[in-house]
Amino acid sequence: MDLFEYYKNCRLCPRDCGVNRTNGKESNHLGLCGETHELRVAYVGPHFGEEPPISGKNGSGTVFFSGCSLKCSFCQNYQITHQGLGVSTGLGQLMQKLKKMIHVHQVHNINFVTPDHFFPHVFRLVSVLRDSGLDLPIVYNLSGYQSVALLKIAGDYNDIYLPDYKYSEPSLAAGLSRCPDYPQKAIEAIYEMVRQKGFLDTCSKDNEIARRGVLVRHLILPGKVKNSIDALTSLFVEFGSGLPVSLMSQYHPVLRQKDRDLNRFISSDEFERVYSHAMDLGFENLFIQFPDKGAGCRVGNFPFLPDFRRTEPFSPLE
Repeated sequence: MDLFEYYKNCRLCPRDCGVNRTNGKESNHLGLCGETHELRVAYVGPHFGEEPPISGKNGSGTVFFSGCSLKCSFCQNYQITHQGLGVSTGLGQLMQKLKKMIHVHQVHNINFVTPDHFFPHVFRLVSVLRDSGLDLPIVYNLSGYQSVALLKIAGDYNDIYLPDYKYSEPSLAAGLSRCPDYPQKAIEAIYEMVRQKGFLDTCSKDNEIARRGVLVRHLILPGKVKNSIDALTSLFVEFGSGLPVSLMSQYHPVLRQKDRDLNRFISSDEFERVYSHAMDLGFENLFIQFPDKGAGCRVGNFPFLPDFRRTEPFSPLE
């Protein structure tokens, strides 16, 4: 089957919108992701804000796509997920940018961020990269809300999965991402990812770049400590102590939220309660993003809150 046929009755994510995305740019031909079948990209470049086994010294070679099938109301990348920032990009043009990252910047991997609504393009691109002799790991940086059927295909075109596990509470998932089935769908998706790749292969070693496996991320939301505690418990029960988990404290309020808690940063007390629970559970492979009161939304010299209107959205602010 020509994978590009998926765009004609789109079932690339669990929303199953069924839209024919090949019919043009009118609103009724856009998927729930906000995109047609035309590949649009917001940023291509080295990124240093991933976990150490992903970013390493030279950075992760990221490709940020326009649009998103989840569209969380609090998304820090709202400029590209909600506002549609990005430019139409041909596969040949994107290939040239990837080659520059590989040969000039010497990135450690190619990292496709929120790629599932453009999976057919991504699969084609990965095939061409591998045919050209590329030996770098291919990373899929995902929301966790993925179609297991598509993941079974995706497994032939990647090496590393970085899924989120955002919500343990269906009501919270419904309110913030309009998908009450997120907790169930995400666990099913992560099971498939782990079945394919196992756990991230660097967790028993220091200072090495990952080449294969799964690392699950969880972002602590302000005022939602119970969600985080229950999410970590679910991950521990389902996958055991060996599951690599990245606990993130970088929440930054951007779009105004109805829930007033979400219009602030997380508190040190909230972080400590979630962090203590993760430690008490006994996870053996934890990546912890400790909040830095003096740095605000920054880690080192790189802001967590990008501005995709800039040529270098992750570069230090003046």
